[in-house]
Amino acid sequence: MKTKVWLLAVLASFLPNGLFAHPTGGEDRAYWVETLVKIADPVLVNLSEGTLKKNMPFESLSDDPLRKDVSYLEAVGRTICGIAPWLELGPEDTKEGKIRSKYIKLAVQGLRNAVNPQSPDYLVFDNRHSQPLVDAAFLAQGLLRAPRQLWGNLDSETQSRIITELKRTRTIKPKESNWLLFASMVEAALLEFTNEYDTQRLYYGVNRFLDNWYKGDAWYGDGEEFHLDYYNSLVIHPMLTDLLYIMKKHDMKGGEFLSKQLTRHQRMAMQLEKLISPEATYPVIGRSIVYRLGVFHALTQISLLEMLPKKLSGAQVRCALTAVMHRQLDQPVNFDENGWLKIGFFGSQIEMSEAYINTGSLYMCTAVFLPLGLPAQHSFWSEPYMEWTNLKAWKGIDVGADKALRGNL
Repeated sequence: MKTKVWLLAVLASFLPNGLFAHPTGGEDRAYWVETLVKIADPVLVNLSEGTLKKNMPFESLSDDPLRKDVSYLEAVGRTICGIAPWLELGPEDTKEGKIRSKYIKLAVQGLRNAVNPQSPDYLVFDNRHSQPLVDAAFLAQGLLRAPRQLWGNLDSETQSRIITELKRTRTIKPKESNWLLFASMVEAALLEFTNEYDTQRLYYGVNRFLDNWYKGDAWYGDGEEFHLDYYNSLVIHPMLTDLLYIMKKHDMKGGEFLSKQLTRHQRMAMQLEKLISPEATYPVIGRSIVYRLGVFHALTQISLLEMLPKKLSGAQVRCALTAVMHRQLDQPVNFDENGWLKIGFFGSQIEMSEAYINTGSLYMCTAVFLPLGLPAQHSFWSEPYMEWTNLKAWKGIDVGADKALRGNL
């Protein structure tokens, strides 16, 4: 019913102004918080209670006998990566602030369990499988996004254990693809938290992308080849940008590329917003499409960084993503009877996935919620409803020309 009501609202966008009352930014934010909590709750509650391995289902096309063992770190790393900016706002004496306080406590206790060898939810970080490198990197990225409320609230023993587990991934050789950035991200976190890092693993991935694999107009190859999928948004731009911020902060060679990367990242954000149709859908193309709204990671990260291009307002992004969120996530078909995500793009569609995907992988969708790390008073949330590019264009509104990045950019 909620989706039907929302769809009527989208259709009403084509009516003359004043005939339909759009939600306020505050109402949109409350909906985002409600949706994020609904998705993250099973992961963080179970991890905090030491029951994640007991209760998280394992759905996958994989016949890899070790895939289930590493699926739990996938759920944890990706959930922390997405929810961290919101948690970083800290507790407040408001309805949202009290909810946030609850999930800070759950995440901190859960992380203690995740790296405690005596816990039933002690997670796999070592090289018995290659997958832990990926999700150790997402976990590291999340910790970097919440240095006070997550990393800062951990006791020294747990911090030491996390450092030990991150270092275990050094025995995993990354593939010549976006995986190189996972190795780099782990080292960036070690640099930030310990001032010690592996120079080769940090620099190799960054240099590969900046020097060798850039294809033009904000698109990187996923390795030497160009792939038409969402990995430029899922992994490449968000990790490159965060890596370069850390490198610049520590006055490291290569940090000067941050400005160029931000220009590319902004262009990618423009393109992602333009992929959202008037009806609040987006193209079902490329691998890992069952990560759902996680495909907008690059757009939400640049919003969080308050670096949206001038032609793209925060309200426009908020309204576009809210519309897609309603369209894709409101239906209960996306969740099982215990609230865990099902493999699918809209509902249960396991044949749309790849063998490397399982239940834990799906929590990449939490990356869409990064703008919740902006305070409720921020213009992203306070500005009134604004139509997105395709909605305006298909109503006959002149949205201007689209221009590619030229030359060295």
